[in-house]
Amino acid sequence: MSKVLLYTIMIVVGLLGGYGYWHFYGCIDGCAITGVWYRSSLYGGVMGFLFAGIIYDFIKPK
Repeated sequence: MSKVLLYTIMIVVGLLGGYGYWHFYGCIDGCAITGVWYRSSLYGGVMGFLFAGIIYDFIKPK
């Protein structure tokens, strides 16, 4: 799996996960990250990007 493909997939999964968290569990007022859908989605995307870096270190070709 190429590095770009892995990062793209994990960012999209993170974006969807962040949006899903906002939709089902996010608070309405007073929350810095989960109060608005786009902040929660961006946070999820950043987490997906960081997690992809960890995964790539384990599966990168030797």
